[in-house]
Amino acid sequence: MKKVLVISYYWPPSGGGGVMRWLKMSKFLPELGWQPIIYTPENPDPSVIDESLLKEIHPDIIELKTHIWEPYDFYRKITGKKSDEKFKSGYISEAAEGNWKSKLSVFIRGNFLIPDPRKFWISPSIKFLSKYLKENPVDLIISTGPPHSMHIIALGLKRKFDIPWIADFRAPWTDIDFYHKLKLTAWADKKHRNLEKEVLASADHVVTVSAGCAADIGKIARRKIEVINNGFDPTDYDFELPKLDETFTISHFGAFNKDRNPASLWKVLGELASANPDFKKLLQIKLIGQTDQSVISDIEKNKLKENLVVKDHLAHKEGLIELSKSQVLLLPLNDAPNVKGILPGKMYEYMALRRPILALGPTDADYAEILRETKAGISLDFNDEQGIKTTLQSYFQHFQNNNLEVESGAYEKYSRKNLVKQFIGLIQ
Repeated sequence: MKKVLVISYYWPPSGGGGVMRWLKMSKFLPELGWQPIIYTPENPDPSVIDESLLKEIHPDIIELKTHIWEPYDFYRKITGKKSDEKFKSGYISEAAEGNWKSKLSVFIRGNFLIPDPRKFWISPSIKFLSKYLKENPVDLIISTGPPHSMHIIALGLKRKFDIPWIADFRAPWTDIDFYHKLKLTAWADKKHRNLEKEVLASADHVVTVSAGCAADIGKIARRKIEVINNGFDPTDYDFELPKLDETFTISHFGAFNKDRNPASLWKVLGELASANPDFKKLLQIKLIGQTDQSVISDIEKNKLKENLVVKDHLAHKEGLIELSKSQVLLLPLNDAPNVKGILPGKMYEYMALRRPILALGPTDADYAEILRETKAGISLDFNDEQGIKTTLQSYFQHFQNNNLEVESGAYEKYSRKNLVKQFIGLIQ
């Protein structure tokens, strides 16, 4: 078998969206004649833990782990967090508008931890992997970020070894939605951008997850950027579908941060509940995973507290089973400058569940095009209150008539098994 070294910060038992791309695709690499070697920290500090994902690691995978030092304990001290408290997804946006301690932590993050807080793992990793590769040659290196320190590790190896390298950008670097909130000095901004350009110029192939991201990165790199979408793992859905909820359940799974808070949706739901006692009685808003307090506050402000169910992060498959019972799946996009290129990983898993998707964001964005292509749901603008109301009224009427369904199709091409073939195809 050929061998591929995948450099990834996120790996089980870490959970959340960051781990899924390469945990899932690595499962299908051995079928294609490639043995994955995963290099990852032995003691990471992720926002979510999901022990159930350990069972999904393919038996042919070789895991290489080394110790990492991260400054999060220091962050916890200066921001007054508990020693065991996790940093939520999207914490930079929240901290940038917090008290002076939180703002100081963001300034330190942007100006001294370049490209990110995992920078202290770069040099030790290059040293460790250089020795490993001399004794154990590989045919391909893949780095996946963020965190973009993973790309800097691969860049260091590229300078030493003539091995094909694919830099996989699951999200942008200087075009990411929170970059403008990092309180950067001119010097720090220049360093971020120079490192980014060096990675983009040095990798044999650069891959990202959407056409919008590819266009933005391509302007920086002045080269072709490949698009390989995220997707779903067909083996996640080998369960017997449970009975649908008897309530009109609108569910969201995963990190729900402040930038995704759809204030117009909660307002419309509040108005519908106030005008229609049956709607009020049957509505259930189910939020599964890390949920920002701003989301909960807005829901309660619209007199929907008794309709709200908030659950902590569930094991991945358990979460999919819970979602499969829902009447409607909520897909809020980040209200950020680069939103048109954002394709949430959960969208593909939603599509495979074949329940109606209600997405909120620009209707001319990449995600909206995929929803139209697959007929998996409806996309509406963030502030389109009338559109949101009309859609919810239609969904609710179909729910009451026991025929709320979606005729989705053409989503099979987003199977991880098909997508990993595209990665291997780049160097074949």
